[in-house]
Amino acid sequence: RLGTLQTELERLHLSLAQTETEIRNVKDNFREQYGRDLVEFEERMYELRMQPQVLRDQLAEKRQKLKELGSVNLMAPEEYGEVKERFEFLSTQLGDLQKARDDLRTITQEIRNESAELFLTTYNHIKKNFHNMFRRLFGGGRGELRLVDPDHVLESGIEIYAQPPGKKLENISLLSGGEKSLTAIALLFATYMVRPSPFCFLDEIDAALDEQNVIRFVNLLREFGRTSQFIEIGRASCRERV
Repeated sequence: RLGTLQTELERLHLSLAQTETEIRNVKDNFREQYGRDLVEFEERMYELRMQPQVLRDQLAEKRQKLKELGSVNLMAPEEYGEVKERFEFLSTQLGDLQKARDDLRTITQEIRNESAELFLTTYNHIKKNFHNMFRRLFGGGRGELRLVDPDHVLESGIEIYAQPPGKKLENISLLSGGEKSLTAIALLFATYMVRPSPFCFLDEIDAALDEQNVIRFVNLLREFGRTSQFIEIGRASCRERV
């Protein structure tokens, strides 16, 4: 019986040595793989109540996720610092550009508002002058200027309407050749009254005018000729009257 017990004791000693060797190997492998001592987690081992197979499955799952993450980039802190510095630099530039954009928008709007105001002032003067000049050249009637888009005057077109004596008000495109020429002359001098020039060159502006309208045109030239110089290329009858 003593011999049997000694044999059993030797077997247990051998098993204990093997187990201790396995434990040391596990600790060494854990330290090499994770850089931590397994002793730090020994207290938690007694709290586990799950089956070993369940723990193995969870461990295999965690290892697979860790593998999918890829290797650790040891240069990440330095790269992050460089990217952060670049990001801050670009953010500053972006802020400057946004401020410059807002300033340009403000200045542009101020210019547009001032331009629209100046345009409307000039437009209203020309509109009034055009009506008076039209009545003078036609001996009555009515001449009108209309904005195509009054809400956006800087992009709006301008339509010309005329009503010679005895006719209805209609677009200039529907007038006869002589009426178009006389309406254009009225608009020309209406504009000239707002912003006169010391010198003016007219090329066959009287070509479509009849004798009576030529007389009215020449009288207008003589009147404006007191403050400006005019060169008129036209018919002989017009040159003679001038």
